[in-house]
Amino acid sequence: MTEQARDLWHRAQRALHTAASLVDEDPDSAASRAYYSAFYAVSAVFALEDKFFTKHRAIEAAVHRDLVKTGRWLEDLGAAFSELVRLRTMGDYGLGVHVSADAAKEALRKAELILQGVRQVCPVLERETDA
Repeated sequence: MTEQARDLWHRAQRALHTAASLVDEDPDSAASRAYYSAFYAVSAVFALEDKFFTKHRAIEAAVHRDLVKTGRWLEDLGAAFSELVRLRTMGDYGLGVHVSADAAKEALRKAELILQGVRQVCPVLERETDA
């Protein structure tokens, strides 16, 4: 396990926890943190493979290219990641359009599924828990 992958995985867990704590009081922020939880988790997978991305679109493309199309992930997880991208954009930049409480709860559920999917493709992360 690389230090970068470990740090990204811990960030993923913290962001998921933060999303859960905000889901009822601030759905926009909860959706954003749910996305970042998934983003960090997927980045940990790629860090273990010596792949690094600086743009959000690039990591979304890599999810579909390197995880879904190769059969490492089901299409549903790729779709969940893309939905989190959409909700994060709405929550962060919506200009009058906001994430609903129900959508924020769904974002949290999708982020949890993505972290579970990451654990399945990288069992080494399963042993890493946020202290």
